[in-house]
Amino acid sequence: MNNCIVVIPTYNEIENVEAIIRKVFSLGHPFDLLIIDDGSPDGTADVVKRLMNEFAGLHMVERKGKLGLGTAYIHGFKWALEKGYEYIFEMDADFSHPPEDLIKLYKACAIEGHDVAIGSRYITGVNVVNWPINRVLMSYFAGTYVRMITGMKIMDPTAGFICYTAKVLRAINLDNIRFIGYAFQIEMKFNSWKYGFDIVEVPIIFTDRTKGASKMSRGIFKEAVLGVISLKINSYFKRYIVKH
Repeated sequence: MNNCIVVIPTYNEIENVEAIIRKVFSLGHPFDLLIIDDGSPDGTADVVKRLMNEFAGLHMVERKGKLGLGTAYIHGFKWALEKGYEYIFEMDADFSHPPEDLIKLYKACAIEGHDVAIGSRYITGVNVVNWPINRVLMSYFAGTYVRMITGMKIMDPTAGFICYTAKVLRAINLDNIRFIGYAFQIEMKFNSWKYGFDIVEVPIIFTDRTKGASKMSRGIFKEAVLGVISLKINSYFKRYIVKH
């Protein structure tokens, strides 16, 4: 078994899922892959099932209905920990995160010794392709807002392209992660930071999807804005001690 697994949540990604699977398995470094499909009505899961006959390292969990990004990742993280993976990645299915950069994230943790490696859009300027300027500004200033409220120095706190070492995910009580949208990404990084883990940002070029539909909504954005404040307030009443 490989010690690396990539967790990809899917909902109606039939236009992307086969291509992203084949790309991940074509990389020079061996990665296993776990698809968490939320009952996609477009047949995404059927494509994955067909490809599971071709790729021994491909796995899938099917859930009944659209239960949210955060809960999909939590399910995937727990699955990966139970199977004994050491490096656990999260990535979108739509090629907005360059699959080749999984290797850079792996090296940042496995070779350079960091605990969390973030594929960052903003650590070396603004590396975003095909987004309208209002979306870029919203994302960039969301990061400024998060840093101001939380005190974290992370330039891309809403990033969804990450490598977590198993010890980080074991230290964080995954059952206590509350948010399900993009606030989930902030909450995970905030907990990693508060527990004192070594976090590094690795520059990537983010390219907006060309196939399928974005899952962003006003409710997800509102959860992120209000969630940051509650994260900071709740942290005053919590002890962050890593149990070895």
